[in-house]
This record gives sequence, structure tokens and C-alpha cells, in this order.
Amino acid sequence: MSAGLLGLLDDVAALAKLAAASIDDVGAAAGKATAKAAGVVIDDTAVTPQYVHGVTADRELPIVKKIAIGSIRNKLLFILPIALILSQWAPWALTPILMIGGTYLAFEGTEKILGWFGHGGNHAKPAAVKGPDAEKTVVAGAIRTDLILSAEIMVIALNEVADQSFWFRLGALVVVAVFITIAVYGVVGLIVKMDDVGLLLAQRESPGAQRFGRALVAGMPRVLSVISVVGTIAMLWVGGHLLLVGADELGWHAPYGWVHGVEEAIHHAVPVAGAVLAWLFNTLCSAIAGVIVGGVVVGVLHVLPFGKKDDHTPADAAAADTHQDHPEPA
Repeated sequence: MSAGLLGLLDDVAALAKLAAASIDDVGAAAGKATAKAAGVVIDDTAVTPQYVHGVTADRELPIVKKIAIGSIRNKLLFILPIALILSQWAPWALTPILMIGGTYLAFEGTEKILGWFGHGGNHAKPAAVKGPDAEKTVVAGAIRTDLILSAEIMVIALNEVADQSFWFRLGALVVVAVFITIAVYGVVGLIVKMDDVGLLLAQRESPGAQRFGRALVAGMPRVLSVISVVGTIAMLWVGGHLLLVGADELGWHAPYGWVHGVEEAIHHAVPVAGAVLAWLFNTLCSAIAGVIVGGVVVGVLHVLPFGKKDDHTPADAAAADTHQDHPEPA
């Protein structure tokens, strides 16, 4: 009996070691996949703060929380099962789906740029909203945009573990989804509450802390405005990149082939800054492609009957009487 028990304990210990090794492997694979998707993660982080820019202070974190919950739901309940199923039985469908998402991002980014010049048409302005109806509109729009960015993150991660077993891929992608969501929306929450940190510092006795606090309060609206612009450009960049790479994978090699060729030439021609300049060139071309495709979609939607909507959306109406509720510290 004792020998059997010892044998069982040995088997349990061996299984525990195997499980620990598997968890380490999944963690390592998830870390590698996350690193590959870092560019899109940065885009996601830049896009989100624009949805709470100008929102009253008591609603900033609740809105970020709602978007974060929607983001993890996007990744785990929608993107993850679909990506795993398609990668297993219909891998050819992933590229067209990502291109559709890229087209949506290009459309969103172009509409926002048109809004800067007073030609936003039917696109609701998310900045400075007030009231539950407008808040729902903003959160829904943010979650839709997150769906596309999250899809690219998850597909990039999936490509890194594509040669592993189904359960290994599942474990790695769950880790990626949870880690990236916490990282992105943790940073977003920190960004949108920095003015509150400034207010607390401005009330300290230390003159240095007071100066730094006032600088934070005065500077954060400008920082959020810059982040909003960066987020819009990121939509065009990511959307255009998805379209260029997707077209190349589907057989139309000319556009991305030219971009990639020039990118490689720049990389090798410039000794020190070649990699950075090559990346900037690729990013610029992707953004231009996003603007072109987004402009076409905007034009088509504004011509079609269902694309002609009243310019005054609930979010716009709610935005009319909202202002920053953080006073400038004395």
C-alpha cells in the first residue's frame, strides 16, 4: 500500500512539474506574442483617451472601466473563439476579416479629420460628453474601435504560436488578452487622472510640488488633445497597414511591394537612423492608404440614403454644455 502511495505521489509530482513547465512555455510564448503586437498596443493606448477627453472628472474612470470590460469581452468572447476556429479550419478567412476591420478604422479616422475642419457630418464627437445616453454612445463607439485594434493584436499573437497545439494557443492568447487589456487601460486610466494628481500636488506645502501640480493641471488638457490627434492618426496608420498587407497576402503585391522595397532601401542606405526612417516611411504610406480608403468610404456613405443623418447626434447635443470641471489651482 505504501509503495503504491509513493508511486502515486511521484506521478503527481511529475505531472505538477510538467504543468509548471507548460505554464512557463505558455507565459514565454505569450510574452513573445505581446512584444510582436507592441505597435498596435501603443495605438490602442493612444486611441482610447480621446473618448474621455473633456468628460467630467467623476465619470472618467467609470467610462474607462466600461471600455476595458468591453475590450476584454471583445478579446475573450468574440475574437479569441473566432480566431482559433478560423486558424484551425479556415485560415484563409483571417486576412479578409482584418481588411474589413482596417477599412472601418480608416473610415473612423477620416471622419474625425473631417470633423476637425467642420465637415464631420454624421460622426459623433466623443469629447466632453455629459449624460447617460451620450455616455453609452461614447462607450459603444470606443468598444467598436477597440474590437478592430484588439483583433489585430490577437491575430499577431496567434501567428506567433500558430505551430503549437490548440490548447497551447488557447492558453497563450488568453494570457495575451488579459495582460494587454490591463496594461492598456491601466495606462489610459493613469493618463486621464493626471490632472487630479496635479490638483493634489498643488495643495501640498512644498513650493516645488505646487509648481509641478499646477503644471500638470495646466498641461494635461493639451496632452489629451495631442493624444486625441495621435489616436486618430493611429486609426489611419493601423487601418491602412491592414489593407496594404492584406492586399499583398491576397495577391495584389504592387502597393505593399513598392512600400516594402523603398523601406528596405532606406534601411540599408542610412547607417544609423535607417531603421527609424524606414519605419516612418512605412507608417506614412499606411496612413496615406488609410486616408484614401477612408475618404472613399466616407464619400460613398454620404451619397447613400442611409449615410445621410442629422448632424446633431445625442453626443453632440450633450457636448454643447459640458466643460472641464477641474479648476485651475490658485
